[in-house]
Amino acid sequence: MTTSGPIDIEPAADDAARPLIVAECFGIEVPTFQGEGPSCGHPALFIRLSRCNLTCTKCDTKYTWDWSQFDPRKESTKRTAQDLLAWAMSSPVELMVITGGEPLLQQRRLVPLVRGLLDAGKRVEFETNGTLAPVPELVVDGVRFNVSPKIASFGMDEAKSVVPAALEAFVESGRAAFKFVASSVADLERIADLADTYRLAPVWVMPEGTTVEAITATTRVLADAVAARHWYFTPRLHVIAFADARGR
Repeated sequence: MTTSGPIDIEPAADDAARPLIVAECFGIEVPTFQGEGPSCGHPALFIRLSRCNLTCTKCDTKYTWDWSQFDPRKESTKRTAQDLLAWAMSSPVELMVITGGEPLLQQRRLVPLVRGLLDAGKRVEFETNGTLAPVPELVVDGVRFNVSPKIASFGMDEAKSVVPAALEAFVESGRAAFKFVASSVADLERIADLADTYRLAPVWVMPEGTTVEAITATTRVLADAVAARHWYFTPRLHVIAFADARGR
């Protein structure tokens, strides 16, 4: 049995008008905050899109793509940009995080939503694996990209997860931070290689783990070496605060 189903997102001439395939939206009924990266700790709303173009073995949102374990009919719905905008506008929270899965698989369909959010005074962060370059309509004031290339230790072939042209596009955008999951000092060496090769900056390192104990232990393994490189360090605040509960 395959570990993932087909991406089943076909581009079309009228793609911007088509509904988005959504895994979940949260942050209104039960408030939460951004748990990772440059905006860690900021109150946030989340739209998690379904489907991914990678199949990382250590992925913690496999319900967006792994149809050997999850039923896509139960794990995703189709919602229009107008519906999602109305949902977001019901909250005063400024920061909207669009994540996945891999949200840029549906980026043409996201353009109307992002425009509406920006017009309403919200700011947008994309959480992306960095394999797909953003369309120009998303590289605008008020939008940032948290780019998280997946290195081999995360359980993905780097021939698929490290896409030079896409990384170069994010660097050129001037709107990206590069966030890597790491579990060992050896991982930091690989991150340094990628950062040097593709001029990735700023670099954020996040300790691997889905429990407080694992994150604490990995933090202590990595902290000195991350500090020595003058990189940024980010916790997984949602794991520490909410025990990695789904929808938080």
